Amino acid sequence: MTDLRQAALDWIDGDVDHKTRDELRAILDSGDPGALQAAMGATLEFGTAGIRGEVGPGSNRMNRAMVIRVTAGLVSFLDSLPDSDSDSDSDADAPVVVGFDARPSSRTFAEDTAGVLAAAGRRVLYFPEVTPTPLVAFAGSKSGAIASVVVTASHNPPADNGYKVYATNGAQIVPPWDTGISAAISGVGPANQIPRVERVFAGRSPIVSEVSPSVLDQYWEEVDSTRPEPQRSTLKIVYTPMHGVGGAVLTSVFARAGHEGLISVPEQAEPDGAFPTVRFPNPEEEGALDLALALAADREADVVIANDPDADRLAAAVPLAGEWRLLSGNELGALLGDYVLRNWESDDRAIVANSIVSSPILGRLAEQYGARFEVTLTGFKWIVNAVLALEADGEGTFAFGFEEALGYTVGRTVRDKDGISAALVFVDLVAGLSREGKTVLDRLVDIWREVGLWVSAQHSIVRTGGEGRSAIQSAVNRLGDDPPQSLGGFEVTEVEDYRTGGEGRPFWLGNQALIQMTLGDSGRILVRPSGTEPKLKVYVDLTTTVGPDPAASQREAEGSARALAAEVGEWLGI
Repeated sequence: MTDLRQAALDWIDGDVDHKTRDELRAILDSGDPGALQAAMGATLEFGTAGIRGEVGPGSNRMNRAMVIRVTAGLVSFLDSLPDSDSDSDSDADAPVVVGFDARPSSRTFAEDTAGVLAAAGRRVLYFPEVTPTPLVAFAGSKSGAIASVVVTASHNPPADNGYKVYATNGAQIVPPWDTGISAAISGVGPANQIPRVERVFAGRSPIVSEVSPSVLDQYWEEVDSTRPEPQRSTLKIVYTPMHGVGGAVLTSVFARAGHEGLISVPEQAEPDGAFPTVRFPNPEEEGALDLALALAADREADVVIANDPDADRLAAAVPLAGEWRLLSGNELGALLGDYVLRNWESDDRAIVANSIVSSPILGRLAEQYGARFEVTLTGFKWIVNAVLALEADGEGTFAFGFEEALGYTVGRTVRDKDGISAALVFVDLVAGLSREGKTVLDRLVDIWREVGLWVSAQHSIVRTGGEGRSAIQSAVNRLGDDPPQSLGGFEVTEVEDYRTGGEGRPFWLGNQALIQMTLGDSGRILVRPSGTEPKLKVYVDLTTTVGPDPAASQREAEGSARALAAEVGEWLGI
């Protein structure tokens, strides 16, 4: 406890913000060991694309001191890059693009980010108002930025915030960027010793300027050019940005596209980082879409679409027998992937990709359409960087990528998941099918008849604390070292252990605590620890044929998948 107290005093001495200094002093004065441990018992780690955590005082929280130190580490890393790593004529002239979401601390964190960059001589282009993450990523690519930063916690709880970094290629960072930035941060001193231009958004630096408003026009033009089958419609489209920042851009894009029937959920239409109508601002969470579905029922809508708060994810629901049916992430992936490939007209071979925990159905569709298919580790950073590498090797042109957690990108406009353009393409699909007298569920059944009915199930085992982490690690090791020969009546025909052998695989399939068990032609099982939560996750994907009643076939197969996922959990024994 003495060490933690001294660490807290040192942090206070180096903090630039009187508010968090006072909060940390209050924790020290209270003598509450739990509060002190929460604030100073660890240091937030820079990892997957950046850093994220609860806002508050101390080294284990997101705060101005943390953001300033992380940005100083980013500057140090950028300074170490050889000129060949930049697409621009000169690294010194290449800007860093900065954007932010609607959480209460986001603008301040973004201004501190720009202030540190400016003091280091780095030119900055910033969005003056809250902005969807995909638009920041797009602006970075179009402006030849050496890097881009988005201050956002995406769909995390209201108490959190984060700091997301894109590399020179416009994609989320992967090694050596993430490890290099992390190492540079470790060598950074206290925040109050780091040079910074204060109030830089007020024009205090000649090398800091606003992103051109024309970026939205550029984004629209590229999105429009990659629509597989552009449609105009008067469909009633209920939309919620879930108190996030996607509403204005999506509304503009839909108006330009000619979809006239957009109906925003009024309680959730404006950006509000407090997320007053949802407990957890993630469209995957139970109850998150209740307001949208109620409005859709009242207005007799044709489709419901939803973005998460930073607008990089898409959820959708469609009417079925007087109710609303939510489409799973894998079903949306199948529908969009099929739609893109079915309408592919380029002479280049289409490249499609999905994360390893997503349904194998896209691979079957790619085989049917003659496309190049690739699987990557979990996370869109791997999908995009893999496809960029395949394009560079002459394998074709990127057409579509997805991950089952509601992440999609169509074409090369944004080198990350993009819930806005994906929403537009999905509504184009709905409109086109409607003109044929069909629904997306009709098309989904057609896909099942063509490449097999694929269903997915997940089972999570939560184990907290140090003992929990050890138990999760031991379970993965036990499964990899001595896998079962059969599970749930299915024979395990092959086991792939991703803990080792990464040097023999592409960089986007490197070593990871992940075990895959193939069940012959029936499907597969994946087991891995969560990257962000104290969970061991089991994924099951099964395939079968479609019977006379497709819905009944799906229910039966999903029941088998859920039962198998639970049995795997029991076998793991934690």
